[in-house]
Amino acid sequence: MPRVVHFEIHAKDPARAVRFYEQVFGWSAQRWGSEEYWLLTTGPDEERGINGAILRRRGDPPAAGAPVSGCVCTVQVDDLDRYLAGATDAGGTVAMAKLAVTGVGWLAYCHDPEGNIFGVMQPDSAAT
Repeated sequence: MPRVVHFEIHAKDPARAVRFYEQVFGWSAQRWGSEEYWLLTTGPDEERGINGAILRRRGDPPAAGAPVSGCVCTVQVDDLDRYLAGATDAGGTVAMAKLAVTGVGWLAYCHDPEGNIFGVMQPDSAAT
C-alpha cells in the first residue's frame, strides 16, 4: 500500500525556517540544486520516520486562526514540555496546548515562524 515518504514545509523566508527546525529538533538541512530548496534530514535512515524539505512559499502565508488546510506532520519527542519551550524560544508559538490522547500520549500543535502548523507528540500509554 502507498506510504508517505517525504514532506515539504513552505516558507516565505526559507533560511529562517531552516534555522527554526535545526534549533528546535536538531534536524540538518542542505541546499539542493539551484532552487530555493533545502533537504531536511530528520534522523538516521535506520530509524523510523521520513525526511523532508523546506522551500519558498508560492503565495500568501496561512491566515492566523484559519482552519488547517492540508496535512499536519507530527514529530515524536521524548519530552513534550521541553520541545514546546524550545519551539517558543526559537520564535514559534503554541497553536494548541498540550492535551492527552488517551492511551497514546501527549499532543500539542505549534506554529513555526512562517505560520505553518506542526504537531509534537510524546508517547505515553498512561495518558488520560
